[in-house]
Amino acid sequence: MHTEPQPAQGFPALGLTPQILAQLTRQKITMPTPIQHQAIPIAVTGKDVIGIAQTGTGKTFAFGLPMLQQLAMRPGRALILLPTRELAAQVGEALGPFASTLGIGIVVFVGGEPMHKQRTALRRNPRVLIATPGRLNDHLEQRTISLKEVNILVLDEADRMLDMGFKPQIDRILAHVPRTRQTMLFSATMPREILELATKEMHLPLRIEVAPPGTAAAKVEQELCIVRKEDKQMLLEQMLREHGGSVLVFSRTKHGAKKITRILREHQFSAAEIHANRSLNQRKEALSGFKSGRYRVLVATDIAARGIDVTGIAVVINYDLPDDAADYVHRIGRTGRAGREGLAISFATPDQASDIRSIERLVRIPLKRRHHAASVALSDRPHRPLQPHRQRERDRQQRRAGGTPAHHGRRRSFSRSRGRSRWR
Repeated sequence: MHTEPQPAQGFPALGLTPQILAQLTRQKITMPTPIQHQAIPIAVTGKDVIGIAQTGTGKTFAFGLPMLQQLAMRPGRALILLPTRELAAQVGEALGPFASTLGIGIVVFVGGEPMHKQRTALRRNPRVLIATPGRLNDHLEQRTISLKEVNILVLDEADRMLDMGFKPQIDRILAHVPRTRQTMLFSATMPREILELATKEMHLPLRIEVAPPGTAAAKVEQELCIVRKEDKQMLLEQMLREHGGSVLVFSRTKHGAKKITRILREHQFSAAEIHANRSLNQRKEALSGFKSGRYRVLVATDIAARGIDVTGIAVVINYDLPDDAADYVHRIGRTGRAGREGLAISFATPDQASDIRSIERLVRIPLKRRHHAASVALSDRPHRPLQPHRQRERDRQQRRAGGTPAHHGRRRSFSRSRGRSRWR
């Protein structure tokens, strides 16, 4: 693993050209993040890199600036693969000014946009291709693009692409890319599938890890509210009145996101939704409105957990806990970006104790409990019942003492989804 202390002199010490340094100065970006500091000096030499870093740490410049510098010095093309449309668009926006300074053309092609427009853009012979796997395969099948000139390949958010089932599409794409190339793989986690991909497709890669998997942004305060399902909407509105600034709300389902947004609008909150059922133009409009402040609240499914790069999100609210604890880290990483402070508030129902424990094990800290008028005290949640023989003994003891068994008048039911029983 490559580890070095971060120098105080900033970007000029990383081997970047004067044109790139000048553009960084114009954008008032003066100090590299840890992943940028460690990855850029290696990547500018053309070596393969595996970068493991939490979301919001500046990975785009870590691979993008060395990539553009090499393209400016020699022929060839670069291909950047990402899991979502939003991420592809944001990488294009971030690298666009640097590419323009160096006279390098960029094209972004994702699903949901007309193929003929993308074919027209490809005729201009761009040297940087930014794509989602599905749409790139569409172009390969129609033979509207060739990857024979690609000598720099970037797989960004690689773990997310595999989680979303893109492994077959990625394999087909790799079959079209020359074996002699520089490969840079960036990911928030390092599952077995990523190791296998790196072993097969990379040449002596240097691994850079700036934070262990599951590490949340250092300045994000994490809070937890135990709340009944039917009270979540009331608690959400209470939180929106209590905290100022822009708020990103995560819903587990598309239907839930739509419902939350509708009710917020009915209560005079400026809100937009972003999920898989929205068209590309609708998603672009929602994201741009959120960035500009036209919408104070953006309600999203996990499609946006790694796909929203908006500076200054004040609060992230997990209206529903994620199905996978790892997604919790990606969600809350939307706030507290680039060293800023942030706040993440999660709603959990009384029967989600195991989900909370999974998250706390992953982030390695206990979530701070908060109590509000709409929330349920932890002591009020149903407890797992005693084993039958122990419950009968306790009942006998209570009767001898003149009391009533604690479960009297309630029926016992078995929850198949949780695999345990409880008293109702």
